[in-house]
Amino acid sequence: MMDETSEPATARCPGPSVQDYLDQDSRTVPPALRYERNDYLGSEDIDTARFTSREWAEREMRQVWRRVWQFACLESEIPEVGDHEIYEIGDDSLIVVRTAPDDIRAFVNVCLHRGRKLRTGGGNVSEFRCSFHGFAWNLDGTMQTPPCAWDFPHVTPEKFALPEAQVATWRGFVFVNMDPYAESFDSYRGTFDDYYIWPLENRYKSLHIGKVLPCNWKIAQDAFIESFHVIATHPQMLPWLADANSQYDVMADQPNWNRMINIQGAPSPHVADSVTEEDVLETFYDSRAFYAAAQGRDLVMQEGDEMPAIPPGGTARQVLAERMREQLAATSQQDFSGTPDTELLDAINYLLFPNFNPWGGAKSNIIYRFRPNGLDPDSCTAEIIFMSSPKQPGEMPPPAKICWVPEDMLFADIPELGVLGPVFDQDCENLPYVQQGLKAMRKPGITLANYQESRIRHFNRTLDQWMNK
Repeated sequence: MMDETSEPATARCPGPSVQDYLDQDSRTVPPALRYERNDYLGSEDIDTARFTSREWAEREMRQVWRRVWQFACLESEIPEVGDHEIYEIGDDSLIVVRTAPDDIRAFVNVCLHRGRKLRTGGGNVSEFRCSFHGFAWNLDGTMQTPPCAWDFPHVTPEKFALPEAQVATWRGFVFVNMDPYAESFDSYRGTFDDYYIWPLENRYKSLHIGKVLPCNWKIAQDAFIESFHVIATHPQMLPWLADANSQYDVMADQPNWNRMINIQGAPSPHVADSVTEEDVLETFYDSRAFYAAAQGRDLVMQEGDEMPAIPPGGTARQVLAERMREQLAATSQQDFSGTPDTELLDAINYLLFPNFNPWGGAKSNIIYRFRPNGLDPDSCTAEIIFMSSPKQPGEMPPPAKICWVPEDMLFADIPELGVLGPVFDQDCENLPYVQQGLKAMRKPGITLANYQESRIRHFNRTLDQWMNK
């Protein structure tokens, strides 16, 4: 699908690049954020069937979801032996269970007698017992003596163990893979760990929101891995978000991950000629710094506060970062005095194929997860997870339970999302119309920008590789 023989695309938006801003950081920036690479992957259209076709959705389930590593739950959600969560994708259902203090396994969530699901929700059990006829399995997946064993001489416990998926843990997250022959998760990640440097294992799940959206899961995910849409969808951000100057890192030899870095506290090049440093500062505070606030970085004006002054020769970005350090020092037991501006302010978003979307950042992080809704190509589930730093180091509150948002409820109506809620609503307002439009479009494919939408092309290139294996 991709034409890699064409001349590389080198055009970039005029104005300071992300690396130019990092050159001016008041602290030393870690090498992981100084990395910059964007391999040209062609400019051909991406076919629309992948978003609209039921046949594609069914083949995607076989070729992709049953063969790739995917985020299932958090280790903290199953801390005790017998604790388990149910992970479902398409028609598949897995029990992810802690079978021993240091062992997590995943079993197909189906009774091998007549096919009833063994568990319909998470919890803690000492065995997996079918409610239909009482067939039971131990936590390690081995079968117990069946009811009326005299009537099942053809069934032996040794041959009736629950089918099992592969399991791996990474920084407090549990990943599963239904392919017994799949490569290890360590190999699958490639160089991802070299560039995602934040200790998610030291953070807790403070919020988990889920909602069914009327669009294909890939349409939803695509909307959150580029900043090209900011100029039309989020115009209120333009005075303080350098959208068109964002950095996109995609590597042809690293098919399973990519990244973007969005500079905050600096104006978009679309409005930079008419925005002063004071304008940047004021609009950033007025907006309550949408993304920053959502990550637990509550950079807001307190009652009686005055707008901080920008010193001669200084920038709004420097002032905002310093104010962030002051507020963090006052509200936490951690020292952020050496933390660079970029880790306090910027939106740093990663994608680990197919749908694990963690943000980077020094204090707290957002995780996005978009999944198919069964085998329906026209809907998906979208999840927003906040991973927050504990107020006292080492004191981990219990992980928040998922809260499913009704279809007719806005994200803006969820108090815990704060000012981030209206931003999600702006994003999601486009999505059903994209789904409808792709069905009405007579052109056979969508056309992508060479640079600003290169993460979408990189993702689809990897998707095609799995679909054609």
